[in-house]
This record gives sequence, structure tokens and C-alpha cells, in this order.
Amino acid sequence: MDLKQIHELIKIVNKSNIGEISIEDKDGKVTIRQKEEPVVTHMPAPTHQIYHTAPPPPQPAPVSAAPAAPAATPVADKLITVKSPMIGTFYRRTSPDKPALTDVGQAVAPGKVLCIIEAMKLFNEIECEISGTIVKVLVEDASPVEFDQPLFLVDPTA
Repeated sequence: MDLKQIHELIKIVNKSNIGEISIEDKDGKVTIRQKEEPVVTHMPAPTHQIYHTAPPPPQPAPVSAAPAAPAATPVADKLITVKSPMIGTFYRRTSPDKPALTDVGQAVAPGKVLCIIEAMKLFNEIECEISGTIVKVLVEDASPVEFDQPLFLVDPTA
């Protein structure tokens, strides 16, 4: 089984509800497992106050800060995380003297190469699967990455 076929299997497993798949052929055996992500629950802050004495005088700083938090949540909720399909070393450039493949604010489309991940002396181009704009690069250039590690945040509406 070649590397391209393994990449395709990883994509299929990631998009499905399959927890694990094992394939064996004359060259060897490949097992792909989905990483279980912890469930995070967000509780809204209480919106009422209980006073035992006279209410304190209004303070402008907390009042202006409170509406800002809910406004930021929908923006963060619409961002899509591009994750690493493999373990390796993350590179933003094709070579040290070349410009970065993607930068913050750059528009991306399906098939656009976002970065390169080196695994076992093979340089794998990681392509975008969605259209949008790069909002944040989450990994430093030339640093190691794990399977399913977040690499980029993409705003699909921009």
C-alpha cells in the first residue's frame, strides 16, 4: 500500500464514524484509529446579582467587557480547524529561501497547498479541503506535529 492510499484512508476514516480500520496486504499491515477528543462544555456566566446591602455603584469597565465576550463566541464557532493528517515536521515553505505557502489573511481554496509535513524523509504537501481565509497559523515553522494536531484556523465565510 503506498502513501497516497494511506492518506486517502485517513481522510475517509476522519470523515466517517469508523473508530478503527486495519488493512493487511503482501507489504504489511496498516491500522488507522480515530483520536477521541475530550468533550468541552461551556457554561454561561450568571447574569443576575444578589445584593445583601445596597447595590454597588455601576462600574463602566465590567459592563463594557460583558457584551464583548458573547460577540466573540460566534466568530470563533464558525472557524474551521485544519489538522495534521500525519506525524512529522511542519514546514510553511518549500525551501528556506522561498516565501511561505500560506499566510494569515490569505484566501485558500480546495487543492491549495497549505504546508509541507516531512515524515520519514518524504515531503508531503498538505492541501486545503475548504474555501476560506487563513485566520491563524497554529504551529511554528520546522516544528514537530502529531496526527490530528491543529495547524491552521480558516474562516469559511471570508
